[in-house]
Amino acid sequence: MPLHVPPAPAPALRTVLTALGSPTAVREARTPSLRLAQGPATPELPLPVHVLDRITPEGASTTRLAGWRFLIRCGERALAAADTMLTPDGWAFSRFFEGPYIAATEHAVRQAETMQQPYQARLLSVPELYMLTLWLHGDCTADGATGHPAATDLLVPLAPAPPGIAAHRPHRVAELLPVLTHRVTPAPLLSSPA
Repeated sequence: MPLHVPPAPAPALRTVLTALGSPTAVREARTPSLRLAQGPATPELPLPVHVLDRITPEGASTTRLAGWRFLIRCGERALAAADTMLTPDGWAFSRFFEGPYIAATEHAVRQAETMQQPYQARLLSVPELYMLTLWLHGDCTADGATGHPAATDLLVPLAPAPPGIAAHRPHRVAELLPVLTHRVTPAPLLSSPA
């Protein structure tokens, strides 16, 4: 089944195209691969980036849209990514970057494209664990900028994943959120001896 990628807001894409066309933005980016790229660089695979702000002990979650991420492709491979963010004035280019999450995102997307059930692709960041997942949302017609992980959605941790959580192994939200809850819940403070 094909993986559904929600359309990015046109102004977000325009900000990335403008940044790619700006020698200053590319030169000042800390992405050597992008600075040294031969040929045109194009933004592809726009994914909404949601942040998991809070996990309750019951496993419920609170998420918010943080922006859109585009993989920047030159030739056959993605060299970098570009993030955009919503500001009071609309969508704005945030940054170019590179690192292990670029290849891990491509790997997880290829893996998701082989699944039998159709999904909508999103990214879900868990800042408290320094963790990024490919969020496979079961409702392909949903607005990619809204919503919360459903119990039957899949989360695919991207490499590098936190210790004890296997990268690139799909987990149902209902199975992974309790594990994450345990990891981010602070241990109770011990009282002073009497």
